[in-house]
Formats: sequence, structure tokens, C-alpha cells
Amino acid sequence: MTGNFHFPRNAFLGFDHIFDELERVTNHATDSYPPHNVVKQDDMKYEIELAIAGFSEEDIDIELKDHVLSIKGEREQKRDQDKYVYKGISARKFYKSFRLSEYAEVSGADMKDGILTVSIEVVLPEKMRPQKISIGTTGRKTNDNSSSQLLNESA
Repeated sequence: MTGNFHFPRNAFLGFDHIFDELERVTNHATDSYPPHNVVKQDDMKYEIELAIAGFSEEDIDIELKDHVLSIKGEREQKRDQDKYVYKGISARKFYKSFRLSEYAEVSGADMKDGILTVSIEVVLPEKMRPQKISIGTTGRKTNDNSSSQLLNESA
């Protein structure tokens, strides 16, 4: 997408949430601070890792609202800026957000060695999970009483 292209929203009714999400992604596509990884542990578990050296747990705010995981960090300056001969370690505040799927849940967060790790698990409702289908049950109810009636009637 280019910066000057606009979607014809008036031609698509009821899709505002999709256009809003595309606009959000486009506006934040160049955000690279702090650097982060998204790691797929298996089909149902993910981890988001953020490199936030110099921030303490008290400096970090993690929030989940409307399927958007927001991570904010802000800390006080450790010393006067005039004291630096060279400053290569960033201490600026940051904001990162991640859109989670409908069934994704944050299962925890941990910080170790300057890396914040947020664990995410996809929890599908029972009706969405794969089901085992037994062979030879076409047209029959799974209720034990009804299947025994069918067997008695046919005898």
C-alpha cells in the first residue's frame, strides 16, 4: 500500500473494523523500536519477545483490550543528558500493539536478561475443535437407548 491510496469505504458496508485495522497496520509498519520477535512454539502457543534492556518491570505496562495487546514502556532518565560523551543505549518510551485472534489469550509475561516475553495461547471453544467421527454411525443418533432400539427393531 502506498501512503496516498485510500480505500473506497463507501462501497463496503459493515467492514469498518477491517479498514481501521489496515490503517493501523499501515501507520505503524515502520515502527522498529523496541525490536521484537514473534515465536511460534506450536500450533496453539506463541511468544512475543521484546528487547527492552534498561527497563524494569515497574516501567512496563501490558494491557489486553478488544483483542489488542498493548505494551508500553516509559522510564525516568538516569542522568543528565549533558553527562553523556556518547549515548548508544536508547531509553525512550515506546508503545507496541499486536492484534490477537478471536480465540487468543495472554497466558502470562516474564522479563529476563532485558527480554520481555509475553506468552499467548489459542484456546478454541469445544465446537471449534477437531472431532473424531466413528465409522458406521451414519443416520444414527449417538444416544445408547436409540441405537439399542434400532437393533431390537431390525431383529
